Order: sequence, then C-alpha cells, then structure tokens
Amino acid sequence: NNVELLLNDKVVSVDTKSKTVTGASGKTIDYDVAVFATGSFPFVPPIPGKQRPGVFVYRTIEDLEAMLAYVKENNVKSAAVIGGGLLGLEAAKAVADMKVESHIIEFAPILMCRQIDQGGHDALVGKIEEMGLKVHCGARTESFVGENGSTDMEDMSPVSALRFSNEGWDDLDVQMVVVSAGIKPRDELARDTDIVVGERGGIVVDEQLKTSVDGTYAIGEIALYNNFIYGLIAPGYDMAGVCSKIVAQEQLGYDLGLEETPAFTGADLSTKLKLLGCDVASFGENQPPPDDADVSDLVWNDPIGGIYRKLIFNKAGTRLRGGILVGDANDYSKLHKLAVQGGELPENPAMLLAPTSARGDVEEEELSDDPNTQICSCNDVTRGDIADTIKSLGVDGASLAEVKTCSKAGTGCGGCEPDVKMILKQELEKMGGSLSNHLCEHFAYSRPELMALVRTDADPTSVDSFEKILHKHGHGDGCEICKPTIGSILASTYNGIILDDGRDALQDTNDRSLANMQRGGTYSVVPRVPGGEITPEQLIQMGETAKKYNLYSKITGAQRIDFFGASKYQLPDIWEELGSVGLESGHAYGKALRTVKSCVGSTWCRFGVQDSVGFAIRVENRYKGVRSPHKTKSAVSGCVRECAEAQGKDFGMIATENGYNLYVGGNGGVNPVHAQLLATDIDEDTVLKYLDRYLMYYILTADRLERTAPWQAKLPSGKNGGGPIEHLKEVIIEDSLGICGELDSRMQYLVDTYHDEWAEVVNDPARRAKFKQFVNTDEVQTREEMIEFIDQRGQVRPTNWVPDGQPQTNWKPDTTDVFSRSEKSWVSVGKTSDFAPNVGSAILYGDTQLAVFNNAQRGEWYCTQNMCPHKQAFVLSQGIIGGTADGIAKVACPLHKKQFDLADGKQLDGDLSLITFAVKIEGDEVMVELPAQIEVDAILGTKGLRVGSSCSELDISGTDLEKEILNGVRNTTSTVV
Repeated sequence: NNVELLLNDKVVSVDTKSKTVTGASGKTIDYDVAVFATGSFPFVPPIPGKQRPGVFVYRTIEDLEAMLAYVKENNVKSAAVIGGGLLGLEAAKAVADMKVESHIIEFAPILMCRQIDQGGHDALVGKIEEMGLKVHCGARTESFVGENGSTDMEDMSPVSALRFSNEGWDDLDVQMVVVSAGIKPRDELARDTDIVVGERGGIVVDEQLKTSVDGTYAIGEIALYNNFIYGLIAPGYDMAGVCSKIVAQEQLGYDLGLEETPAFTGADLSTKLKLLGCDVASFGENQPPPDDADVSDLVWNDPIGGIYRKLIFNKAGTRLRGGILVGDANDYSKLHKLAVQGGELPENPAMLLAPTSARGDVEEEELSDDPNTQICSCNDVTRGDIADTIKSLGVDGASLAEVKTCSKAGTGCGGCEPDVKMILKQELEKMGGSLSNHLCEHFAYSRPELMALVRTDADPTSVDSFEKILHKHGHGDGCEICKPTIGSILASTYNGIILDDGRDALQDTNDRSLANMQRGGTYSVVPRVPGGEITPEQLIQMGETAKKYNLYSKITGAQRIDFFGASKYQLPDIWEELGSVGLESGHAYGKALRTVKSCVGSTWCRFGVQDSVGFAIRVENRYKGVRSPHKTKSAVSGCVRECAEAQGKDFGMIATENGYNLYVGGNGGVNPVHAQLLATDIDEDTVLKYLDRYLMYYILTADRLERTAPWQAKLPSGKNGGGPIEHLKEVIIEDSLGICGELDSRMQYLVDTYHDEWAEVVNDPARRAKFKQFVNTDEVQTREEMIEFIDQRGQVRPTNWVPDGQPQTNWKPDTTDVFSRSEKSWVSVGKTSDFAPNVGSAILYGDTQLAVFNNAQRGEWYCTQNMCPHKQAFVLSQGIIGGTADGIAKVACPLHKKQFDLADGKQLDGDLSLITFAVKIEGDEVMVELPAQIEVDAILGTKGLRVGSSCSELDISGTDLEKEILNGVRNTTSTVV
C-alpha cells in the first residue's frame, strides 16, 4: 500500500521550515504533510513526595507489572489511588485485585464529576463500597509522606502515608500510591517549533485539524480544539476521518467528491461503560449550566437497588436533552439517540425514566435499527457496518466470531458484544437463517460467550459464583447442563476448591465425589502417576489399599492403575492411605488433564534422543488439575519411533536431536484425529510456553464438552491459507491477536494455584464430612448390601444390569402413590444445617435410603427414593437439581441423566417414576411425612432392591405391624398388606 513503517526510532525533532523529521537514529525524512498523533502521558500533580518509591502512574502494562512486583516485594497492605475519574476507578479496582486495601482519593466533591452528579455519585459509591473499596472525596492531598513521617523533597524513602490539608483529617497510612489524575498532551516536539501550543498544553487546531503552520495537523489527545482536549477514542476517530480527507483533498490533490468541506466541530462525549461491575452512562447535555432556564429534570433514585437515573428535558418536555444512568443503562442506545439525534417522545416523557429492570424491557427492543447508530465506540463501527459484514459473509458464514473479526466490532473492550450478537441474530433472520448457540434454556449465550463475560467483567466479585452469573447473565434455576459448565468456567478462572462455597452443587456426577461413578453407584480410584513413573513403595501401598477394601484392580491404557468398587464414604480413608506415599488425585473424574504418557526415552532406550520420561513428568505436573471444556490427554515420545503415540493426543511431543516437535489437536475415541504439527525442534521451555497459550486459548474459546480436535477444526484459517493450524501459529507464536500476555498469565495463575483436591478433603473435617453416607446417622450400608457382586478371574465385579425394558422394581414404573393408603406421620430426619444447599443428601429410614433435596435457590424441600428406577442404583441424591423453563423443579440422575420431577416423581423424558414424600420445616428440624418403617422397607428397602435380588413377599410375623392389624389399629387395606 505504499506505506513505510519505521519502528523503534523515536522522533527527536521536527523542522517545519525545511519540512523534515529526524529520529533518534539520526535518520531524517522529508515530508509534505506532517500529522501529530503523539497522544498524551499521565499527568502527575506537583505533590511533594511524588518522587518516592511506591508512587506509580496507571497507564501501561509495564506500569501494572511494576506495581505487582512492588506489592509483592514490599508486602503492601494498603494503597491510595489519586483520582476518581474513569481510569482512577479502574486503577482502584486493579489495586484491590492485588489483594491490597484500596482507597480512592478525589479532589472534587464527587466521583466522575464530568459525567455524573451527586445522585449518580451516591449510587456509584454504594456499589464501590460494597466491593470493599474506600472513597474519600473532597480530599486535598498535601504530600506523599515517607518513612518516619518525612516530607523532605530530597528524601527518597518509600511512601508510607498521604497527608491532607483538610482540617481535622489524619494521615492515611498507605504503602503505595497510584496517580490517575488525567492526561497531559505529548507536545514537546511542537514546542520546539513555531507551532502554536495551548497555555496548558496541546497543539491548537481548527475545524480541519490544521495547526498554525502550513502542512501540519494534529489529531487525538494532542489536539487542542476550542481550548479542549478530547481524551476519548471516538473523538480521535472522528478527527482522523476529517484530517485524512482534508490532507487527501487539499494537500495531495485527490477529488473525493465531497459536497462540503470536512470539519471537526466537537464531539459527542456520551459514554457507556461497566465500571467496577456497575453500569455508568451519560449522554447529551448531562450537566446544563445553572443559569439555563430551559431545563426540567426527572429523577429515579433507588438506593436499595443501587440505581440512579436522571433525564434532562426542555421545559416543555418535548425534547430529551441528556441524562445520567447509574446501575441500569440497558436502554442507553435508545435514550442517547433521542438526545443526540432527536425524535418523538412518549406523550408522558416520564415513561422513559424507569429502569428496564423495573419495566421488563428486553434488550432487543432497545437496540436502534438506524444504520448510522454507533455500536462499537472502540473501533467506530456502526450498525450498518455490521449489517453489511453479515450480508457479505452470508447465512452460512456469518458466525459471531467471523462478524467480530471482519467488522472489528466487539474486539476492543468487548462491552458491545451482546449488541453485535443481537444484530447478527436479527440480520440472519432477515436473510432466512437463524442463530442459536444458547448453552441451555437458562443462558442465552454459548460457553465461549459466557467465559468472555466472566473473564472480562470489570468486577470479578460479581461473577465468582453460579448464583451471581445466573443473576447477571441468565434466568431461572439452572440445570444439569449450565451448572457443570459454569462450574468449569469458575475453576478455569478462579481455581477455587470445587467442593467449597456451594460449588459442589454445580459439579457433574464425578466431580462432586472426586471419583468416577461406576455401575451400581460405586466409585473408582485413580491416583496420578506422572509420566508413568512409580516407586515400589507406591505400588505396595496401592496393593495393600486395594486388598483392604476389596477393590477390583486394572492397569489403564494410560500408564495408571484403576481401583473399582469403592463406596463414596470410603473414599477419604482410601485417599488418606494413598496420600501417605505421595500419591495425588489423578483427576480421572474431571474435565481436565488425565495423563502424559511416555516411553522410557534416552534414560533407558538405545534409540531415545531425549529424556521423554523426565519431560512427561514436567508437563504433567505443570498442567495437572487444570479444568477445561473437556478432558485432555498428552504423550511424550523419546524418538521418531513414537512409542507413546503422541500424535493421537490433544497435545503431544516427539523428541528430535534438537529438542521436540510439538503436535496439537489429536484424539482417539469415536472419531480418531491425527494431531497437527505446530512447531519443530523447540526446547522444553518453548514447548511449555506454546502449550500454555494453546491450552488457555482452548479453555477460553471452546464450546461445552468440545475436545481439542473439533475445536481446532472450527478455527479460522491463517492469513495466508493453510487452515486452522496456521491460525494457531499466528495466535500462539506470532501473537497476531495480541492476547499471548493474557494467555500466559492466566495459565501461570492456574499452575500457581494448583491444589491436590483429595489432600484438601483428607485434611479438612468439613470437606471430609461431605462424603458421609447418610446425614442422619453414622450407620453405613455396604456395597454388598446394595449391589450383588460376582467373582471373575479372582476379583469381584457387579452383576450385570437388567436390560432396559424389563421390570427393575417391585411396583409399576408409572406408579408414584404406592403409599397412598398407608397411615403416615411426620418424622424428623435431621437439622436444616445437616443438608447442604442446592444438592441432595441421603438419609436412612429403617433399611431404606431416601434422598432429601434442599433447593435453597427456591426455598423448597423435596424427598424421594434414593434409588434410580432405571438401573436400581442408590444414587439420586448425587444428581444435579435444577428447573425447567416452565418452572418444574427437577433432578437429573447421575448415572444416565434421566430427568425426574421432584414434586410428583414423574420422569420428564420417559415413563419411569419416583416415589415422593412431603417435607416440611419446623424450626430447624427437617420433617418428612412417612409410613411406618416396615412398610417403606417392603417397597424401598435396600436389601430387597439390591441389584440382582428380588423381594415380593414380606414376613411380618411378630412385628408391630402384625399387632396393629390384628388389634384393628391399622386398616388391612394398607398398601403392604
């Protein structure tokens, strides 16, 4: 395009008379036209002590890295941010994210004084303080105090406090200060010329962005127009548009066919952003001068909900002039258009005042269909631009990712992505297509979109639990699809222990028990054996544990040992024994790294060229425990003979004389896929660097339960063709998307926060208690009481399941009222505190296992049999509870995900049924309405329902039931009789 780009050569002088520019290298270039676009740098007020260690500005990644290092090296506990504007508030949140107490220091009486008023300030401060940040407005900072109270300008001791000139204000003890007090134009080059510069900085320009010297222009944060510096990106784009046309037409002689001379006459300073998790927007004339008589205000102030809205009309109420929105800005686009472009108002303008959350508006109705409406302010993309992109891509090619890539909309801060998605949906429908990648009925987003919403949220504390994410981005109760998906997203983002803080209620069958559920409801135990290397002591302990608990033992296909047949209540004891010799969780139950298989490599094999075992151990120990959309497997082969089958794994390494060849995106299974070559002859550190990025890119962008192979196949092709693997090379090696820094830091965080999940359980009584078999008794029912076992080749295994379609229970599967004629009484089965929220818990009643579900999300309780009627396994209490779109509370059986209505027991996706019992709460007692134990045992007793057995008759001789019948106390129409 006839463009020459010169990098790493800072301009040191401009000679406007000879029209030359000189770089630090000494290189001089002649010019016809020079455009100053040098931007700005942070303004630091002349506060004594600003030179001290611990005083930073907040502008670049390097600034942030320096702060992080200073916090760590100096054990910083408290910090102050000078400035309560947009960037200052973001800086304060960044400081809080460093686990440092964050104080916001603002000279003005309110925050964001250019955008909001006192009412908006009050609402915003409420949100900020809920997050634990502290706000100090009207603060006049006198100095940054050094150690021992020093205010000496020559003293270079670290900052230790802020001192204020406010009467009666004490020093504020802090160990770090972050200055975010505005910007100062970088006009030093112009000051050495005859270009006119403003008194307070900035190059003076006219409407065509011309400076005082012919042939020179200025745009962006260096341009001073009408004595005003525009610090937002949208005015910068406007200036660039005007300037480029003027230069092309007037300086270079192109005929652009323009009817009017392009002019920059100021910019709309309306803004909408999510600040620390709170919507904040201002538009139009949001703060008219006090002497303006043509003003009429309407205010909505909801301090409980944290919502403040102020709409400013003319006196007659016929024109919307501007407004301020805090806490709810969903209708910003509509209101902004009315204020800036005009438009007819409702007969009663007050109808515009209520927040959308109060009037039930939907976002689609609020999105303007005007093609000139700006959707993406970061990249100046209009609705018309997006629509044109969709039309050019066509129905089959217009995915959200492609539309973002081609139009650039949504690729800046990401705040407009929901609008882009909505436009895509609408335009596809016009073209006869449709868009539906919703995760489930509770979330109108795909997994990658939900992950993006979580990872880019300005307030991570507002999206750190399922309930918060559901409240913010979904609706309803959740289900067996979205709960594990969000559980995985939380694990991949925050990496907390998955059984803590209610996250166990999100986990799928296996993750909740930290073990794979097998036939009959028993569990398997799989210790991690990194690289397949194991010590004799570990082998001996495995054997002793397997023998003690009579576990079926088998070598896996990935160089590990599986132990089958453990009851859930035995798992902590089993893992305590295995942990005594250093064995950790193998995560065979999780959507995480399973194993890194290896051959013996150069340490033993005569053909090996690299230490494949040592590298496999290093790889496995780095990525163990990392949760992802689906399981991942890996392998390291010590030479090209490929004994470890690395090219059939999600990622694999094959040793060469010079290092390793790295392959990605392979898998076995139903549809085997050969991995593709990403890089050749790279050392171990480079392999790990590329794997960090590959895996994190996969974690951030793959769909639910999508393996790396199909995910990789769906990626766009590289710039020069070559398919998705070339795209991956560009992203991972060349950093074409500019995200490698984020990918690196996110993976490093997961590595640094690794914890052996079973060690966390074994060493914590509260977590260990989650594995108790029954909440109402210490009594246990052994696996032999619940399942019939048979001998096979010297070990035991469960008997075969009854084939589907054959009777598996002692009552008709469509019958839920077998106890309808029985006399019942309310039986206490435990305290409310015994039953964890939003999960099921098993109780024992006589010989019968029942499942009690504490649906705390709804404030409802349910009780059913604990046995799944499909395969007669006592597992229902381990199922995920949720709700349907029409409000039915349900449980998904953990074995095969069959859905049952918790209220009436009927299967939602078939003709099976559960027996249900009424539950009530009296004080803190959980009461269940039950028939006599002997009656319940006759139908649901464990011994009678054991897989492989049958029970159709019951001897009641000598029992209380017989006496009651003979004495006429109990009616002989009782179900059992």
